[in-house]
Amino acid sequence: MSSTTKAKHVVNEALQRYELPDEKNYIVKVIAPRGNNLHEVITPSGSTFLVTMPTKFRRTIFIKRGDYVLVENIDEGDKVKAEIIQILLKDNIKYIRAQNCWPKEFEVIQDEENKDNGSYEDMMPPSQSSGDEEEEEEEEEEPKSILHDN
Repeated sequence: MSSTTKAKHVVNEALQRYELPDEKNYIVKVIAPRGNNLHEVITPSGSTFLVTMPTKFRRTIFIKRGDYVLVENIDEGDKVKAEIIQILLKDNIKYIRAQNCWPKEFEVIQDEENKDNGSYEDMMPPSQSSGDEEEEEEEEEEPKSILHDN
């Protein structure tokens, strides 16, 4: 099987597989990449540690700060405590929320992020009303008339 075909299978699996957290695996939020396919994450309880990305996801699916992933604990290693088993996309998160399995601690964070990601109109500076524009035009015209009278 070619590497392109393998990559397609990995992407399709990530898009179509909806897995709920259980005793073995749990949801964490990515804080920062640390290099060598390691990522620093934070748990709902607030503890931080490193997780590793398995080879099937490398160079196929990318994650960034603020993304949520499903991880499973691993025994070996002191610094790296878990391995990513699924990257949670928007549809996955909606499904987990519908099943009431989403951590409450991340619920508050998710709501704050949604407020920050408003429309482009929210990002624009406030526009002036038409009354303000008329006053500015009058102010600009007065100095011109004074110059012409002299």
